[in-house]
Amino acid sequence: MAYKNIKNKKVHYEYTFIDEYIAGIQLLGSETKFIREGYADLIDSYCYIQRNELFLKGLHVHQGTKSHNHEPNRDKKLLLKKSEIKALQKGLVKGTTIVPIEILQINGRFKCRLALSKGKKDWDKRQTIKDRDSKREMERELKG
Repeated sequence: MAYKNIKNKKVHYEYTFIDEYIAGIQLLGSETKFIREGYADLIDSYCYIQRNELFLKGLHVHQGTKSHNHEPNRDKKLLLKKSEIKALQKGLVKGTTIVPIEILQINGRFKCRLALSKGKKDWDKRQTIKDRDSKREMERELKG
């Protein structure tokens, strides 16, 4: 079965990205199996820093049968260099957060693409919708 990326579809609509990073994820064996099969959600997940370590909260990995006994909502440790974590800490001011964009597989290992981001206001969201619709309209005119 081919692996498909697990994406957080709402994140582009809700946030403006300031800086992007790719971090490794510390997973259990059964979690790896279910993520590879596509049984995971990034909805409402976010990252936080605790004791100079970065964690992912809210990644739901479905549990499956009783033989796979991982906790579905446990916090996963993200693996970044100390300098990158310090840069994220400096960027965390009022109104900014660290959000996961997607989980991808690079060279057989799972990585999390995350971004230091700022939440959009309502008018920013309307502008995003307007831009997306105008882009679609332009593509339709070019095709037909």
